[in-house]
Amino acid sequence: MPTETSQTLDRGLRVLEVLASSPGGLTITELSGRLEVNRTVVYRLVTTLEQHAFLRRDARGRLHVGLGLLHLASAVHPLVRDVAVPVLRELAEGVGCTAHLTVTEGEEAVALAVVEPSWTDFHVGYRVGSRHPLSSGAAGKAILLGREVDPAPYVLTSGELQAGARGLAAPVLGVGGLEASVGVVTLGDLDATVLGPRVAAAAAQIAERLR
Repeated sequence: MPTETSQTLDRGLRVLEVLASSPGGLTITELSGRLEVNRTVVYRLVTTLEQHAFLRRDARGRLHVGLGLLHLASAVHPLVRDVAVPVLRELAEGVGCTAHLTVTEGEEAVALAVVEPSWTDFHVGYRVGSRHPLSSGAAGKAILLGREVDPAPYVLTSGELQAGARGLAAPVLGVGGLEASVGVVTLGDLDATVLGPRVAAAAAQIAERLR
């Protein structure tokens, strides 16, 4: 016997999924076209989701996911952090660089978990909760990389967030509802041919544990 489902709930969730993948926002007409659902039905769904702060309209009337989703996402963050920390610790100790897991909040990258190596004479301090635009720094750029159809395995940056600091990060892929990256940061030399595969492997390990 087929499992019974709620068509209205399914459509509401699809609205959120489509808007989450549309950084520039959508009009109700555009959203209706994407969903292939009558515009009147979409309007009712949008109105309900707005009342719960899951959607918002910008000054042009375009629809975006709302701050209400951040409150839901924050409840999941402790689980993600618990999964990530052992992997980050192994990465930090293995390469001698500060390792971090970064997630999205709107158009910003936010450090959710940070592990510093225990044996190095010096390393970069990186604070949990640190945030910066997705377009700056390896962590944010890796998250944007993960939105591409066939993303490169990692991204390398130099001096974008801190003078002299070099960063390398890889996107965490294939975890529904999560946009994240794993990265390392150092003030010394950074050999991407060595560190790139290790950081990408750590990102893949975290993704596997979260699925």
